[in-house]
Amino acid sequence: MKEKILVVDDEKEITDLVALYLENEGFQVYKFYDSREALECARREEMDLAVLDIMMPEVDGLELCRLIRQKYTYPIIMLTAKGTEIDKINGLTLGADDYVTKPFSIKILLKKISVFLSREPKNFHIYDDGFLRIDFELGKVQKGKEECPVTPTEYRILKKLIQNKGQLLTYSLLLDSLWDEGVQLLDKHALAVNINRLRKKIETEEHSYISNVYGMGYIWK
Repeated sequence: MKEKILVVDDEKEITDLVALYLENEGFQVYKFYDSREALECARREEMDLAVLDIMMPEVDGLELCRLIRQKYTYPIIMLTAKGTEIDKINGLTLGADDYVTKPFSIKILLKKISVFLSREPKNFHIYDDGFLRIDFELGKVQKGKEECPVTPTEYRILKKLIQNKGQLLTYSLLLDSLWDEGVQLLDKHALAVNINRLRKKIETEEHSYISNVYGMGYIWK
């Protein structure tokens, strides 16, 4: 099945060019020049990734990003002509995963898309390995047959680790990404306390998930 990508930009030439390259790479592209039409599509259709321009009339890309994040967790890349730090911060705060500043290289955009899609598990709203089950849409964690209550901070840590399964997340990278999502852990000691508490809740002797790479960070195995 083709991976589905939403592309939204009121500049027709940019939208058509990005869509053409993506289609040539084998993706199914939903392209829109109007943000309201894109929003209607985004609400009824789950994508694998979205590319959103920030500066659009009516509903801008930041608002579109925020509305998508109310329902879906797939990666979002923002396009911005401004390239200012505040635009980037606003986008990341609202749930964007990355940004590309106009004018941009189509090869760089394609590479970013490829990296995100290679990381993102399919049907990511559900994680289920037969023992641990997490519904990311409902925010529920189940260990075996019992519901496992976790705090909002523990849930964010859990989600971030699973999103990057098999990859080392350094202390600073994990702390920065959690800070962007409103989790204000100040240092790696506070992070360690939360992760240790989380491990006690979800792990057993037979089921170990989080590995601490001493002096560096954590990996979801």
